[in-house]
Amino acid sequence: MALKEESNQKLSLLEKVSYGLGDTGSNLIYAVVTTYLTFYFTDVYGIGAAAVGTLLLVARLVDMLDSPIFGILIDKTNTRWGKSRPWILWSCFPFTIVTILLFMGPELSASGKLVYAYIFYIASNVLYTAVNNPLTTLLPSLSSDVQERTVANTFRMFGGQFGGLLVNLALLPLVAFFGNGDQQKGFFHTMILFGAVGMVMFLITFFNTKERVQDRSGGKSLPLKESVKSIKGNMPWIAGVLLGIVFFIMYVIKLSSGIYYITYNLDKPDLVATVNTLGSLTLIGIIFVPFLSKKYSKKTLIISGMVINIVGQLIIHFSGQSTVFVLAGTVIGAIGFGLPVGLLFALIADTVDYGEWKSGVRAQGLLASTASGIAIKLGSGLGGAIPAWLLAAGGYVANQTQTSSALRMIEISFIWLPIILSVLSILILVFLYKWEKPHHEIIAELEVRRAQ
Repeated sequence: MALKEESNQKLSLLEKVSYGLGDTGSNLIYAVVTTYLTFYFTDVYGIGAAAVGTLLLVARLVDMLDSPIFGILIDKTNTRWGKSRPWILWSCFPFTIVTILLFMGPELSASGKLVYAYIFYIASNVLYTAVNNPLTTLLPSLSSDVQERTVANTFRMFGGQFGGLLVNLALLPLVAFFGNGDQQKGFFHTMILFGAVGMVMFLITFFNTKERVQDRSGGKSLPLKESVKSIKGNMPWIAGVLLGIVFFIMYVIKLSSGIYYITYNLDKPDLVATVNTLGSLTLIGIIFVPFLSKKYSKKTLIISGMVINIVGQLIIHFSGQSTVFVLAGTVIGAIGFGLPVGLLFALIADTVDYGEWKSGVRAQGLLASTASGIAIKLGSGLGGAIPAWLLAAGGYVANQTQTSSALRMIEISFIWLPIILSVLSILILVFLYKWEKPHHEIIAELEVRRAQ
């Protein structure tokens, strides 16, 4: 019975904040990659748009293989710190260093630049998995109380979005300050600063969180052949993976194409920082998640958020050149987006319970790490590649007045693809994300099994 009492323990405010800071550190470093890397490669480092698009996708497809590998390693890990937390400690320093080097921009030939970009972008992605996926696999181990997990995940998502907000507010001014006219130098020195701060946050997460929930094995190393049993018949997990892929395609498309839409379609480059900052108002939606989740299901809230996001996109489309309506659409879409942002990883964490109930095996490493990893890697890869390919197809030329075909492709990326993907997300939730019995009943049955 001691296990049951421990697993139901409420999390302290310090632990929730510390858990959230792990994603703040991740985004403080990696939001620069997801938001500005395409622009950095094409307009600062001088790599062609088509080559960048292929690079982003190939690197992500290669990198996608590491998520199940790290998931298996986490399940096999058995230390006094738990299964997930040690990976945060082991991985945070190399992740920070490699991502800083990604923006160093050494003077090389055109082919040399592309090779350099492939090496350090792939390495950065792999190490991001090593430091960030444990945050996802840690969530179902913090508590077996579903609401406590939802609140903890809210702190994480708030922390992650806050990290993104800091990037949107500070990156370009810091690039200008450190670079003094040299964007290459500015990006590199800014990443050094962000990396140092992010490292401190990772360590705070490691030292102030605790893994409580264990299956009947007591947290021992879990063989691979046992782990994979938790996938069989786990339809909510499959739906969660598909939803995650679509979500991150949409998320990265919006982030990476926004700077082009505002700069070229609206001809208002000075508005980029403002729009990106307002995009971080996903924080408002995230803040409401713990309160709304007491009354409404995760499924209902994510669908509602997608509908609100569609409304925001349409407002931007019909705004013409009106700055006020562009900003209004950005705010509405961002708030709506906050609901799926705040709930996606909690929804995936729930499928660990379902897998244990269905198979008798609790494989949070394989399930949570693989689901989030495939979603983030494949989704982000496609989300970065598709806009770059569309730019190339439209005849985009960096730092020039764009043709009507290039402008049309930018509009498709920033306005219409997110709308289409929002609709697809809703369809996945409606038709695929189904449980055999209510989650609270499954939790109750699991508690009885663990007590025995």
